[in-house]
Amino acid sequence: MSDFDLVIFDCDGVLIDSEIISARMLVTELARLGLTIDLAYVERHFLGRSYPVVMETIRREFGLDLPPDFEAQYREALLAAFQQELTIVPHVREVLETIGVPFCVATSSSPRRVEMSLNLVGLTELVGDRVFTSTLVARGKPAPDLFLYAADRMGARPDRTLVIEDSLTGLRAGLAAGMTVWRFVGGSHLGPQTPEEPEDARPHRRLVSFADFFQIAPSLIRQPA
Repeated sequence: MSDFDLVIFDCDGVLIDSEIISARMLVTELARLGLTIDLAYVERHFLGRSYPVVMETIRREFGLDLPPDFEAQYREALLAAFQQELTIVPHVREVLETIGVPFCVATSSSPRRVEMSLNLVGLTELVGDRVFTSTLVARGKPAPDLFLYAADRMGARPDRTLVIEDSLTGLRAGLAAGMTVWRFVGGSHLGPQTPEEPEDARPHRRLVSFADFFQIAPSLIRQPA
């Protein structure tokens, strides 16, 4: 019998190796407006957060009033980059094809972005309609709302739910929801040498590769009929 009734996967940086692309495009687009930030800043302050939160942070921290068309330009540039560069995280497909409990995706990405991303890497049919975005709740990550909403819709108790996240923002959200949280550090934006998390974002364990997923949790593998 499995320890969990539901697995919730974040999307960016967990199922798809997108975070380094997103960070690079944001740095490039802000540079056009005269604001210079680096990838490390993006990782610390923006990883796992929704676009409106990122934009509000930029306005508050740098006093930069973004032009009305900035969001549309950034999103279009990002989606164009995704079409050229986006890849699935290694071994994710095997995990989703073999997992023996229900799973879903809960992401801060916009509905259009996550739909396009999953389609580009060939995960649309596997995931189906089990995608929940921050547009569905009042408060996005690091608040627990999105994970609690997803678990409720999937009919699972929080204490029987496993969350796979990469960002500190997502880790805090999963922990606040009372769920078991693993941090995936196998994306190109992180790695096994990623510094230890602060106390309020400390996961129950780290996952370096999805090749190890069922070795860590063998009860999650689908059993033969």
